[in-house]
Amino acid sequence: MYNPSGAGGANNTQWGSRLFVYEVVGLNQSQQIDPTDAPIRRSGKVSITVPYNRMNQEMRRISSMGGQIVSIRPLGSEGPDISAEKSKPMEKKPKPEIPVNIYKPKNPYIGKCLSNEELVAEGGSGTVRHLKFDISGGDLRYIEGQSIGIIPPGTNEKGKPHKLRLYSIASTRHGDDVDDKTVSLCVRQLEYNHPETGEKVYGVCSTHLCNLEVGADVAITGPVGKEMLLPEDEESTIIMMATGTGIAPFRAYLWRMFKEQHSDYKFKGLAWLFFGIPYTANILYKQELEELQEKFPDNFRMTYAISREQQNSEGGKMYIQDRIAEYAEELWPLIQKPNTHTYICGLKGMEGGIDAGMSAVTSKQGVDWSEYRSQMKKAHRWHVETY
Repeated sequence: MYNPSGAGGANNTQWGSRLFVYEVVGLNQSQQIDPTDAPIRRSGKVSITVPYNRMNQEMRRISSMGGQIVSIRPLGSEGPDISAEKSKPMEKKPKPEIPVNIYKPKNPYIGKCLSNEELVAEGGSGTVRHLKFDISGGDLRYIEGQSIGIIPPGTNEKGKPHKLRLYSIASTRHGDDVDDKTVSLCVRQLEYNHPETGEKVYGVCSTHLCNLEVGADVAITGPVGKEMLLPEDEESTIIMMATGTGIAPFRAYLWRMFKEQHSDYKFKGLAWLFFGIPYTANILYKQELEELQEKFPDNFRMTYAISREQQNSEGGKMYIQDRIAEYAEELWPLIQKPNTHTYICGLKGMEGGIDAGMSAVTSKQGVDWSEYRSQMKKAHRWHVETY
């Protein structure tokens, strides 16, 4: 939320007035590449003192000169800051109200389907739909990173009403039409072979949604969830790792960061999305994402992992965990920043590979990745929603 007393940016926050020390190796400076006057040697390790509000800019400058940041610590502390809790916590803006369970299963909100569009291009696998629902007739409110429940009509094999299914919201709090009257979902139709009969089975709720006609009613509950919420700090670094429809909450983040630019939130940090999909045709919201990357090159970075079309360093399929391992040296300095938040959403199987990739880098610095990740989770900087 906009805070008049905090106007003026990062320098009016507790972190904004602080200095941080980058320990850097491998720099190769030339006047053509870097015309600044910062004291940098051509080799060996060098320490660079950086004000908080220039951290992202300095990282890009160091990267352009072939440097590698091996640690980041607040000025005045000794050694790498491997704990998110060693420094005094950042002064936060007053938190906005987090709406939870406005509508419950016994009394769901009945909305209407406004649109139902296919997101998978020709040549892709499966079907994924972007659905937009009208919520103007009730009191349903939500914020980015939350989920809503959908109750499919009918009964199960025991004659009881179907249970609700939760889906991550794919729109900002203001909705796709920016009028506070809609909520959107990104839904893949679940299909699998029955383990005993081999018969093709389709998910009850996902099939209901994917086949929903415009104008049809939809029973909605919620919203729920506090794990995947965005930080209020507009200077944050946001690292997002998604597979398939795990892109849903990140679409909401990116639309809020770059498309809306409301007075209550002006994102000025760095957002980096890693997106794992089987084929190029399965890149959900591809045109919109690439338009944002082109328009905001200094603030939004995107890296695909296309498993059926790309190969990893060992010649196997390129999964998202392979991309994380590939960029781990670059991610580690970002993750050490006190205002960096990392989000993982999608298939649970990617978690182990992400941990392995990061552990390979942090172990070189004498840091136990598992312990460091636990510290970040306690500091509410490591967010996971997998299935």
